[in-house]
Amino acid sequence: MATPAEIEEENRKVRRLQIVVSLVMNTIRQSDMPIEEASELARSARDYALRLFPAKAHVYDLIYQPRMQRLLAEKYRIV
Repeated sequence: MATPAEIEEENRKVRRLQIVVSLVMNTIRQSDMPIEEASELARSARDYALRLFPAKAHVYDLIYQPRMQRLLAEKYRIV
């Protein structure tokens, strides 16, 4: 069972990740950067998530990866 301090730390990490993903997505959405830079930014967000939660790559891939892919597909008209 996790202690209250561990739960609070986990919650802080989740909020931090949500902020980073939101910033990355808004940056991609609002800029005119080339697709290569946008893809690198998306990869950096995933790398950050894996540093926060090393054993939870599958969770990122289920929740955030589809959002990033959809954004890139819409922005750069990728089929």
